[in-house]
Amino acid sequence: MKHPHRHRRRRVLVPALAAATALVGAGLTTLVATDDAEAATGRQVEALDRGVVSVHTDSGNLVSWRWLATDPNDVSFNVYRAGTKVNSSPITGSTNYFHSGAPAQADYTVRAIVNGVEQADSVHAVQFRSGYKDVPLTPPSGGTTPDGVAYTYEANDASVGDLDGDGALDIVLKWQPTNAKDNSQSGYTGNTIVDGVKLDGTRLWRIDLGRNIRSGAHYTQFQVYDYDGDGKAEVAMKTADGTTDGTGTVIGSSSADYRNSSGYVLSGPEYLTMFNGQTGKAMQSVDYVPARGTVSSWGDSYGNRVDRFLAGTAYLDGSRPSLIEARGYYTRTVIAAWDWRNGAFTRRWTFDTNSSTNSGKGYDSQGNHQLSVADVDGDGKDEIVYGSMAVDDNGAGLWTTKNGHGDAMHVGDLDPSRTGLEEFKVDEDSSKPSSWMADARTGQIIWSTAANGDNGRGVAGDIWAGSAGAESWSSAESGIRNPKGTVVSSRKPSSTNFLSWWDGDTVRELLDGTHIDKYGTSSDTRLLTGADVHSNNSTKATPSLSGDILGDWREEVVWPTTDNTALRIYSTPYETSTKITTLLHDTQYRTALTWQNTAYNQPPHPSFFLGDGMATAPRPTVHTP
Repeated sequence: MKHPHRHRRRRVLVPALAAATALVGAGLTTLVATDDAEAATGRQVEALDRGVVSVHTDSGNLVSWRWLATDPNDVSFNVYRAGTKVNSSPITGSTNYFHSGAPAQADYTVRAIVNGVEQADSVHAVQFRSGYKDVPLTPPSGGTTPDGVAYTYEANDASVGDLDGDGALDIVLKWQPTNAKDNSQSGYTGNTIVDGVKLDGTRLWRIDLGRNIRSGAHYTQFQVYDYDGDGKAEVAMKTADGTTDGTGTVIGSSSADYRNSSGYVLSGPEYLTMFNGQTGKAMQSVDYVPARGTVSSWGDSYGNRVDRFLAGTAYLDGSRPSLIEARGYYTRTVIAAWDWRNGAFTRRWTFDTNSSTNSGKGYDSQGNHQLSVADVDGDGKDEIVYGSMAVDDNGAGLWTTKNGHGDAMHVGDLDPSRTGLEEFKVDEDSSKPSSWMADARTGQIIWSTAANGDNGRGVAGDIWAGSAGAESWSSAESGIRNPKGTVVSSRKPSSTNFLSWWDGDTVRELLDGTHIDKYGTSSDTRLLTGADVHSNNSTKATPSLSGDILGDWREEVVWPTTDNTALRIYSTPYETSTKITTLLHDTQYRTALTWQNTAYNQPPHPSFFLGDGMATAPRPTVHTP
């Protein structure tokens, strides 16, 4: 067993301020202000309902629900079936209850007890009658590209946000054509389609990005978040002439066609558009930053590296979320931070590795196929971890390891015996360390493995109670390592992909393809196999979405059905005696769900150590709109 440890929690309380922030490389200035009331109550988060679920098993129903950050520390709960209480005494130590012998169609609500007073009924439980919940979908019609290739559509990456302000999370789904391409592959693609869908299958809108946005993992990184604090999430995406919003309005020219004979789009205007999450209406489009400029300046002349996009969401002022849009990681990198306030974009700052401020300092060529967002320096404001380098909340370079590009990274409290957060990453450059762990505050390397070719996969998470802290492993290295870099087990997991808190303990499970397994030193144990579902993104074999989106703190997994007519959501059937605030109110975890769809998808990590022997989980200081 691991030993409990003390863990320092960084609070997100910040003083009121009004500071002018220079937009690096843009010659613009904007005023950034933090409201006193917001500063006193921490970060803005979603005003969520209880998210009650009822997962049916052969022996009854597991009912679970959210412990919200806005609930008191000593809140307790009663569970009701059709108005009749089913628990004998208030539930205090967890936010789940197993109702033995109950049928799948049993109707549950939960009532919180605050200061001895029972509150009103929660929303009714979402029923997982077969162990899963289907969200019905209508696939877009297929088509034929100019070179005569027919295509259909597959449900691809998804995200969540409260699009209509009712307290329930809705789904934003990217539809990808079957002829989607990696940037290195020539050829036409079908259009990328994005839907806003409620959990009952009601489609709120459909956005068609048009012929001038190429389809593939690296072209469309969509962000879903309540950026302006009105209680409803917005949706941000890169767009172009011919994009049709959810109301049927076309952005720019409807007739423009900038595709070249190889299917690439290397000319024409590029936009960043903020869409209304409830209607899909394009509220404002601005020029995408940075512009592509000369294609060859990004590393090749045919259009591979110029169109490598990343996106995220970060609390750069410590209180309210900002949108992060980026281009490039093999050579030049440009990251632009945007605020969405009062119906308009304002650019907060721009980080450019080619600027006079950053040139020659080793920030170029350090990007990954994903980014991470975390308060790595403990000042209450978020930084952007961009692979082998990090950018501070004010847009200044924070550190670089100069270890170069890679395909996977994880940022979290991977070593609870150290203060602060760590980053685990694998590298593609055969002359650099194959894998390494660094202090996320400074970039100082804690341990590394020798150069060993292109190390394509790597994971860090507490998957085994036999060693303290998170375990780290990768496709090119043997065994699993503890946070000090020591090999603690010779047997690697069968998966080097996603992670999921699935069963009743705090050790995390392995999520790969269409199944969930529990690690063991002799073999892994299969806990779930998705029925008639498919994974996404080819060999990456990722779900549409995985994270704590319903019920208690454990994680759901969302896969499309084989015929793409539904998103099939699985929620854990296992009881737990652990009580943790919904991870949706830990903003590092919540923003990780938002960037999860970016390029090579990675699982989310909270701001604190969640694993075997953990300290009592911290309670976030937040406010809701």
